[in-house]
Amino acid sequence: MHGCGNDYIYVNTMQFSVPNPSEVAVVWSDRHKGIGSDGLVLIGASPVPEADYSMHIYNADGSEAMMCGNASRCIGKYLYERGLTDKTEIRLLTLSGIKTLQLHVNDGKVESVTVDMLQPILEDENQFLVNRGMHQGVFVSMGNPHYVIFTDDIDQVGETGQKLERHPAFPQRCNIELARIEADGTIRTRVWERGSGITEACGTGACATAVAAALTGKAGRTSHIAMDGGTLTIEWRESDNHVYMTGPAEFVFDGEIEL
Repeated sequence: MHGCGNDYIYVNTMQFSVPNPSEVAVVWSDRHKGIGSDGLVLIGASPVPEADYSMHIYNADGSEAMMCGNASRCIGKYLYERGLTDKTEIRLLTLSGIKTLQLHVNDGKVESVTVDMLQPILEDENQFLVNRGMHQGVFVSMGNPHYVIFTDDIDQVGETGQKLERHPAFPQRCNIELARIEADGTIRTRVWERGSGITEACGTGACATAVAAALTGKAGRTSHIAMDGGTLTIEWRESDNHVYMTGPAEFVFDGEIEL
């Protein structure tokens, strides 16, 4: 499945077990010798009553991520359209907390999903980065770390991302976004995801970009973030300080592979 081109391999672990998911993610994500993807997502039952289901996500390099906004929308579509639930509001347990998915359904199909991404975490990280000589960007955590740089030269995302992902200022590595404000107010963004490199889209990255744009006065509380694979609508609500992400999710194919 993919959300705006951010593609992952999904396994329902309530039906199939995946031993050594970090190793499997590396092999399966290879676009020449495997299935090809940005990583592996495991859909499971929730171990706590506060959530309905759980997700674990492994990047293409085998590292485990905290969560993924695009993947969470795809999980919502999978659970509903495959008949695992008839709920249009699903509570999904991730390593960065429980995310609430609101499914927008038409004629039995999930056309889009709104995800409550909870509150952005700003803290004192930006001042720390300024002190490290990295003041040109804005640090925003959406449960995972993002560094957003506003520039007209967004096509330098590969060079910049490769250089900054493992910068000493980011001991846990970092996702890097290069963003440009367009004439119509859309924010054109390209993403380097830690552990995967350049991806077509990143849900948490879109949220971080929208928050950074609002913080710096480049946009209001609602933004349209246009990434390589599609556009996400991000609302940073004043009422609860939560960030809400709305976008599509698509099936690509089902298949079988031997472990």
